[in-house]
Amino acid sequence: MSEGAELVAEIEALGTKLADAKASITRRFIGQERVVDLTLSALLCGGHGLLIGLPGLGKTRLVDTLSTVMGLKGARVQFTPDLMPADILGSEVLETAPDGSRAFRFIQGPVFCQLLMADEINRASPRTQSALLQAMQEKSVTIAGKAHPLEPPFHVLATQNPIEQEGTYPLPEAQLDRFLVQIDVPYPDRQTEHEILLATTGIEEAASETVFSAAELIAAQAVVRRMPVGEAVVNLILDLVRACRPDQPEAPEIVRDTLAWGPGPRAAQALMLTVRAQALLQGRLAPSPEDVVSMAAPVLKHRMALTFAARARNVALDDVISAAVAHAAPSEAAA
Repeated sequence: MSEGAELVAEIEALGTKLADAKASITRRFIGQERVVDLTLSALLCGGHGLLIGLPGLGKTRLVDTLSTVMGLKGARVQFTPDLMPADILGSEVLETAPDGSRAFRFIQGPVFCQLLMADEINRASPRTQSALLQAMQEKSVTIAGKAHPLEPPFHVLATQNPIEQEGTYPLPEAQLDRFLVQIDVPYPDRQTEHEILLATTGIEEAASETVFSAAELIAAQAVVRRMPVGEAVVNLILDLVRACRPDQPEAPEIVRDTLAWGPGPRAAQALMLTVRAQALLQGRLAPSPEDVVSMAAPVLKHRMALTFAARARNVALDDVISAAVAHAAPSEAAA
């Protein structure tokens, strides 16, 4: 079997397995297919996701279900203003042996898992938020000068409440950039909410089954990176990312007038990965320009900032991204 035929077979087999995983997830997290696809995309790309939604929309339930379905060792940390870095990373304690000798022993914190849920991450202080930076980027933590690698795969799915901003600390730009995608969790439609009521208020609730293992997820991440990307898609990614930078000559007028800063090269890397995952989840062998348009907002939204004047005019980042997409890919945006 040729290398190309072997890759096609692997992609098709993985697509079937992902369909089973989505079916298992939606038994507990009903509806919201877009949210499920984006979250799975983050895991397939080996990245982290920032879930933003109002209380009671099932964000915690989704992460818990993902931990089961993807066969990952999960942990949950409720971020609060008094949470300290050691509460996440762990710490060294001085122990006395029976012979009287003393030595430090490292006690691992909850970050030593494979799927960490950082609940209401913006409620912790910047010092605690920054404790996750090294773990998210380098997949290791340093305690007392010694590096402790995290068990692969390692993913962070953080939640954030868009209301009640009093007493919260906005995530720094460097940490926002570490999240592969921002996943907005909307209210369910009426039919979905009807199904949720029937499924969750009875004596028994549907259970999810394990579909993947940690090793299989790592193998799937390798398959995603081997998926071919056409030159037209690569150029569209570059055109779109560069069109979102206010200091670039190719940026449209709305971008230059409303944005303080735009996405960097890491955003283009994220788009290159997520469009592959999007194609895979939809049963296709390679990404298309439509995938770039579909993934533009989740990948770019948290990597851009409006100017003070634009915020005062209630300009929405979604509108700016839509204008940049129309500028970079007018035919796909119209479609």
